[in-house]
Amino acid sequence: MINPLQPIGAALIGITQTAGRISFFAGNAIGNGFLGPFYWRQLWRQMVEIGFYSLPVVGLTAIFTGMVLALQSYTGFSRFEAESAVATIVVLSMVRELGPVLAGLMVAGRVGAAMAAELGTMRVTEQIDALSTLSTDPLRYLVFPRLIAGLVTLPLLVLVANVIGVMGGYLVGVHKLGFGPIEYLNRTFEFLETQDVVSGLAKAAVFGFIIALMGCYHGYHSRGGAQGVGTATTHAVVSASILILTANYFITEAFFSR
Repeated sequence: MINPLQPIGAALIGITQTAGRISFFAGNAIGNGFLGPFYWRQLWRQMVEIGFYSLPVVGLTAIFTGMVLALQSYTGFSRFEAESAVATIVVLSMVRELGPVLAGLMVAGRVGAAMAAELGTMRVTEQIDALSTLSTDPLRYLVFPRLIAGLVTLPLLVLVANVIGVMGGYLVGVHKLGFGPIEYLNRTFEFLETQDVVSGLAKAAVFGFIIALMGCYHGYHSRGGAQGVGTATTHAVVSASILILTANYFITEAFFSR
């Protein structure tokens, strides 16, 4: 009879091995990257790709999230005659949770997939091997700029998403729900604290690093031609999304646990 614990042990060993490989991959990329030379053009290109080109999809997600959040909050709070808390709930929800998480998931779907596809194509067409032949470290040239760009750019993107999401709640609150503009703005900033903003930006930085790391890792190690590139792209998006949701809990626990 097969030991019923054997599949569980095998899964845990597999997860541990994968986590170790990813950690060594990230450590080598960061260590080699800080040794120089620095490829500033690559870094700037990745920051534009992650930040500027992701603005439309993140902005649309944020504004409609803020609008729906205002409507749902008003509907719920009206049962308890607490409609005045709508503005506070919108801004705290966007800044603490929804802004970083939704922006991270959208960027993971867009940028993480693109990174995995690009590096996967370079791997199966032997362009990464060609870089090594030309005495260029692939980790330093391809991976390190993406990791730094994700770490730096996503907090800026989330900051913009927070503003857009709060603006969406303001538009619904003032033009549909009947709040006064000054009253709504006062309620928005009345209970907002520095810790709320810092926690959201810290989450965004971690999420950006996770997205870049998963995209680079799966693309860099893809095998098997076009099918392997497709598999690497899928794994990059799924693993980044799961890690974002997991990391979100632990960062929230670190900032707000009592």
